[in-house]
Amino acid sequence: MSEQKILLDVKNLQTYFPIKGGLVRKTVGHVHAVEDVSFQIHEQETFSLVGESGCGKSTTGRTILRLIEPTSGTVIFDGEDLCKLDKETLRRKRKDMQLVFQDPYSSLNPRMTVRKLLEEPLETHFKDHSPQEKEATLQWITQAVGINPEHLERYPHQFSGGQRQRISIARALITKPRFVVADEPVSALDVSIQAQILNLLMELQKDLKLSYLFISHDLNVVRHISNRVGVMYLGRIVEMGNTEDVYQNPMHPYTQALLSAIPKMDPLEETHRIRLEGDVPSPANPPKGCAFHDRCRKCMEICRTEVPETKEVSPGHCVACHLFK
Repeated sequence: MSEQKILLDVKNLQTYFPIKGGLVRKTVGHVHAVEDVSFQIHEQETFSLVGESGCGKSTTGRTILRLIEPTSGTVIFDGEDLCKLDKETLRRKRKDMQLVFQDPYSSLNPRMTVRKLLEEPLETHFKDHSPQEKEATLQWITQAVGINPEHLERYPHQFSGGQRQRISIARALITKPRFVVADEPVSALDVSIQAQILNLLMELQKDLKLSYLFISHDLNVVRHISNRVGVMYLGRIVEMGNTEDVYQNPMHPYTQALLSAIPKMDPLEETHRIRLEGDVPSPANPPKGCAFHDRCRKCMEICRTEVPETKEVSPGHCVACHLFK
């Protein structure tokens, strides 16, 4: 994968949300949703962000697409800094970057037919296309995602959850983007349907040469679909590397605890569950030093005062922990 061209380069990304208080709604603090996040995604690669709910995964994905404005940092997409683009340039760029939302029940307009839902991005980004070209594109994408073309005049409520997510994927891919943020695209679906949608995403990636930022809290799903994975905790990436390296040899105590919680297929297989003490700190008042030190069984004095630097412990495998110097 290192031989592939870097499509997305995120450097020192920060996203803070103001906390308002008092009669005049003065800013009294900030929620540190994303804190100094850096990673790269190569062409035709799937990079996953995994972690507990509230760790900043979805905010990171939406900040990259500038659905949420970043506080600081850079997002280089195909050699161009997205954070510096004006609204009109960014609007034209959006056809190359798309988002698949988590909930197929709320992300589709219930008053629009499937045809209208899919035609909308075409009318926005390909105004010069003839009706015949748009219809051909419509037929192509419905076939690609497994939607019956005869159902284009139906409304979203007439479809199952899995079919709705196929419609959401079709809407995201109809502009033929190069990069897609998939924000927990299978978490709202039955387990029996999840594998179908994951396999569909992988097939489409191969056929359309897509790059994915895949966001999930499901460790088994992430292992199935990812080339590389980043583990997030309280807005920071604490470990990052090739998927099998991270799963087979987790370095950070938080990653070790997460992986120990994965249910085993064999009930007789012994497993040592690492239980984390306490609760996740508030991102509005993050602890000093390492954000994980209050819950870490290997905490040292330096962890309470200094933020650990990210170190490469093996080729392509990085960890932010004071245990590694």
